[in-house]
Amino acid sequence: MRLQEIGYEIRRARLGRGMTQAALAKAAGLSRVTLNQLEAGVFPDLGAKKLQGLLEHLGLTLALQPAEGRRGSDFVRVAATTASVSFKQPLTEDELIRALLTGKIPPGKRPHLRLLFEEAVPSLMRGLINELSQWTKPGRVEKNLAKLGRDLGTTGRIEEWIKKD
Repeated sequence: MRLQEIGYEIRRARLGRGMTQAALAKAAGLSRVTLNQLEAGVFPDLGAKKLQGLLEHLGLTLALQPAEGRRGSDFVRVAATTASVSFKQPLTEDELIRALLTGKIPPGKRPHLRLLFEEAVPSLMRGLINELSQWTKPGRVEKNLAKLGRDLGTTGRIEEWIKKD
């Protein structure tokens, strides 16, 4: 499970309990900014004790299970690999996720994203959008994808990826 997925589940549980970010953050001993970043999928790391405390306030728990028993989608991995084939330094999965959740190009990864936007097959990009959209507010990934495309000068194929069938 990725931290972005955990952040989304925390947001969902918080809203389900009618709690504000400020109230939950105070109860869990975190700043509201930290909680906001965690829910948005852009917080870089959170210690296990802090995460456990936060989950306890929501009546949630984190469970471990064998990796082979749970095989998630590979859209993030394949997209990051596609973006990295021509470069010595790869675009990591976390960098790709962060770019699509924030609309910001990671330092030194402009060529990687440009290559991905120009060469990826539509089914890969649609799958990537669908996978990441599960972890954030509706429309955020599409909005950030369009922003990235404008920043990279590669907007031609984006509408094909985000169109609803």
